[in-house]
Amino acid sequence: MKRVIEVEGMCCKRCAERAEKKLLLLDGVSGAKANFKKGVIFVESEAGDEALFDCVTDAGFTVKEIRARKGIFG
Repeated sequence: MKRVIEVEGMCCKRCAERAEKKLLLLDGVSGAKANFKKGVIFVESEAGDEALFDCVTDAGFTVKEIRARKGIFG
């Protein structure tokens, strides 16, 4: 399932890369792409929202919302 995670605290390209790498280590995540300018992470995952929330929080970011991705532009 495709999800969009809105986050706070992602301020640069390195932050975005850290979030992507952390999510890709999570079982069930097949893709992750972060956009630090918009403060979102696009995830393709079979993991539940709670696991995604915990993973992003462990990476040092504040999760504002996790929602289903609709359409090609989230």
